[in-house]
Amino acid sequence: MPADATPPIDIDLTVEAGEWPGETALTTLVDRAVAATFAELGSSRPGESELGVVFTDDARIRELNAGWRGKDKATNVLSFPAFPETKAGPLPPMLGDIVLAAETVAAEAALEGKPLDNHISHLVVHGLLHLLGHDHETEAEAEEMETLERRILARLAIPDPYA
Repeated sequence: MPADATPPIDIDLTVEAGEWPGETALTTLVDRAVAATFAELGSSRPGESELGVVFTDDARIRELNAGWRGKDKATNVLSFPAFPETKAGPLPPMLGDIVLAAETVAAEAALEGKPLDNHISHLVVHGLLHLLGHDHETEAEAEEMETLERRILARLAIPDPYA
């Protein structure tokens, strides 16, 4: 596979709850975000993999956040790796799941004056980077991850979300 090719990723998209754009529009946003992420990473990681992307509401993501992270509040996006995350080596058969919350995502987009589609794309990229082994627990990790996000979003003609 060429270094700039997107590895074969089977994306399972589910609209579980909440007010979201139509499924066709969401599929396009997710497909583009995944392709741009792998293109920016220059990933030549072998293997086929699966990715789940769930669009839900604040009530459901609050339950997930409380159950898995001990934080009893809604959040914009959660990532659940199926296997230990690594930045190198073959892709696992299942990357994991990315879950987004409708009300929080819409409120953030409105507050920040950005198109909802751009914010959804950014959060899919952010969640996918987590599943690929990136994190933002330290200042250095956060800087590295935000730089990657900016470059990936630029590939999608989405302005810097941190500006």
